[in-house]
Amino acid sequence: MLDDLDDIHPLFHGAPSTTEFKKLRKRIVRQVSEAIDQYGMIQPGARWLVCLSGGKDSYTLLAVLYELKWRGLLPVDLLACNLDQGQPGFPATILPEFLEKMGVPHRIEYQDTYSIVVDKIPQGRTYCSLCSRLRRGHLYRIAREEGCSAVVLGHHRDDILETFFMNLFHGGRLETMPPKLVNEEGDLFLYRPLALVAEVDCEKFARAMQYPIIPCDLCGSQDGLQRQQVKRILDDWETSSPGRRQVIFRSLMNARPSHLLDPRLFDFQELELKSKEIEKNPN
Repeated sequence: MLDDLDDIHPLFHGAPSTTEFKKLRKRIVRQVSEAIDQYGMIQPGARWLVCLSGGKDSYTLLAVLYELKWRGLLPVDLLACNLDQGQPGFPATILPEFLEKMGVPHRIEYQDTYSIVVDKIPQGRTYCSLCSRLRRGHLYRIAREEGCSAVVLGHHRDDILETFFMNLFHGGRLETMPPKLVNEEGDLFLYRPLALVAEVDCEKFARAMQYPIIPCDLCGSQDGLQRQQVKRILDDWETSSPGRRQVIFRSLMNARPSHLLDPRLFDFQELELKSKEIEKNPN
């Protein structure tokens, strides 16, 4: 149905007319729509704060959400938000100009979390954890101020996979980024509509659309990050066995608690043989 309509949101103006791009766009829109439906993200009349960093993932997220809304498939209000964290050299005018040109309602917030992170984290250690916590706190505050019920992030399938293996290798737990959760205060949802979308598709899409991508010079410039190490492992697996990422990702959607070792998820104590059950209940 999406490709039967001629009118599109301005975020899709100038889209390549190649068959390859049309297939890419259709696949991403379908996967986002599936994630929104499968994880129950839609509450009609709700307002979402769509977080926009200026990276390829957040541009893809914004465009697809507006595409769905434009076509009447996403009955929520969208407010784009960029949190300028005070990184030296951050091109502060790019996103406001882009959003104005696209006719996207938005809020630009300046909070110098960069200085806090650099001051608190010893040299040579990664900034990501503290940076993320500070950013998340401000986004929750902004969502409340703007009357939003959900904060929407641009994490994709590969982010979810990498987080799973980081927790597995370094945290000793089976855990990753869920597509939907409620914050600790219990007053806001956090959604990840790109949960089923591959990173490579986000990159192809954003570059094909020639969106003004802003690199992350705070976290992404540091060498030796655990996430980068995991990414290389997954890249190697994907090279030797194409499709490995998707197979692993599907396993996160197909858990069998009885075949793991967590007694909180499965009652091993009460597990009995059928013969004993028959003896207890002969009738």
